[in-house]
Amino acid sequence: MGVISVLLILGSTLASHAQSSYLPLNEDIYYRIERYETKSGRISPDLFTGIKPYRRADIIQFVKTSDSSNLYQSKQDRFNRDYFLIDSWELSGSEGRLSNKKLPAGLYKSKSDMLELDREDLNLHLSPVLHLSSGMDRGEDRPTYTNTRGFELRSTIDKKIGLYTFVSENQTRLPGFVQQTLNPYRVVPHEALYKKYKNGAIDFLHARAHISFRATKNLHIQFGHDRNFIGNGFRSLVLSDYSAPYFFLKTNLKVWKVNYQWQLSRLNADILTSGAGTLIRGRYPQKFMAFHQASINLGKKVNLSVFESVIFSPKDTLRTDYFDVGYLNPVIFYRAVEQQFGSPDNVIIGMDGKWMVAPGLTLYGQIILDEFVLSNIKAGDGWWGNKYAYQGGFRMTDVFGIKNLDVQGEYNVARPYTFSQSSRFLSYTHYRQPLAHPAGANFREWVGILRYQPASRLNLTIGSFFYRTGKDGINENWGGDILKPNNINRAGTRGNTIGQGQETSVMNVQLTASWMIRHNLFVDVQHIRRNSESELPEFTRKTNLTSLALRLNIARRSYDF
Repeated sequence: MGVISVLLILGSTLASHAQSSYLPLNEDIYYRIERYETKSGRISPDLFTGIKPYRRADIIQFVKTSDSSNLYQSKQDRFNRDYFLIDSWELSGSEGRLSNKKLPAGLYKSKSDMLELDREDLNLHLSPVLHLSSGMDRGEDRPTYTNTRGFELRSTIDKKIGLYTFVSENQTRLPGFVQQTLNPYRVVPHEALYKKYKNGAIDFLHARAHISFRATKNLHIQFGHDRNFIGNGFRSLVLSDYSAPYFFLKTNLKVWKVNYQWQLSRLNADILTSGAGTLIRGRYPQKFMAFHQASINLGKKVNLSVFESVIFSPKDTLRTDYFDVGYLNPVIFYRAVEQQFGSPDNVIIGMDGKWMVAPGLTLYGQIILDEFVLSNIKAGDGWWGNKYAYQGGFRMTDVFGIKNLDVQGEYNVARPYTFSQSSRFLSYTHYRQPLAHPAGANFREWVGILRYQPASRLNLTIGSFFYRTGKDGINENWGGDILKPNNINRAGTRGNTIGQGQETSVMNVQLTASWMIRHNLFVDVQHIRRNSESELPEFTRKTNLTSLALRLNIARRSYDF
């Protein structure tokens, strides 16, 4: 509470500019923003697209700037532009936000909000959240369903403080390949604590919230419980939205062509289970992550970023130590300074960037270094401690001259034992889930996504995800499972190669048609065809899942792994 109090005091005394909340992470919506930057062929001065989520105020500024550049030429593009203006009408002043239908009790005066309040000192938006789906996996003769109910609230107080809250109660019967993660890890992808429900389903509460304010014209501060994403790709190799939400304090400074971000996060080092594997409620062991990133726009075509991420714990199974207050220092590469104190903390450094090659074509990439010794890299003998990952990708809009037909391709690689450490107090995980790529490490992945918007309210997506990895047999550690200590049952000091272990390949193809009935109310039809072949029988399975969903004010639940 002390931290929150300080933030509130600073916000009320320093902020002198209008504030806004952040737009929740949603691949379908965020892709549209990246589409129009790619279509322009120039780096946006309003958004650093490799740092997500975005502030609503920055999105509106981006949309208005893009509008003046005549990027919204097709009927579909103009519909997308109006969507953003209506969704953040308190910032855009959009008159198109008013509903044509008059409902009692002032409900849905605006298309985007069930209830609204717009005063000089308070702007408030309250809407229900709903996700109902039903499906059948013919590959395993297994029905699936989702039943989600909740609410979303966002508010601005005195045009200085932004608030956001999302709460949902969920019951779901997962696809078989997702259910498979429950047995060894006792976690649900993207979620935290759960309990068993009837007929093999699960029940869990999902909650995200943050408070933010604009301390100065260029400095923003955010404190909350949510996810973040770093990078320009579909995947991130440093910080993705795959894991459960976590507590964090983040500052973001944007001056001229430079953006600097510092983030301190509290993570779960592990969860507690009984002897029978049942989850135990209580205070789980903790660890922390300090993240620093400096990003700069070089002209109008290139953006480059450098970053470091440090996982540390004041107390773990190997040592007892004080909380290192040095990580509260927002200086990038502070780790290089504190090495003189003999710190054993887990450090990842790297860089990412993008190049706007031409209007309609963007190239992007990311590289991270967990550990490496240059002499061992030159030797090329597969030393286990050379731990790194890299990404390369492209994004194209209006392919073959077809309006609103976009394609994205991406290649991701992670060497064995990358992201792992000697204990879970230092591994690059949260709540037994990877903080970066869902496959962990020791893989090669190819991603292809085709998106087409043939009509304003209809979006068609074909996503293809193929990766090869090496699974672990009994008492084996080939470097793919980053929860395992990398000093136990390790394959060997030399001769390590990507994909080593029990050979496993996964092909996941997803076809999705999404129709927007009204603002943020969608009907989704999806088909997933996933084949996993492995030398280990338990990882060999076929999924043939078709589902129908109705969702309101919530992103599609993705199982693209």
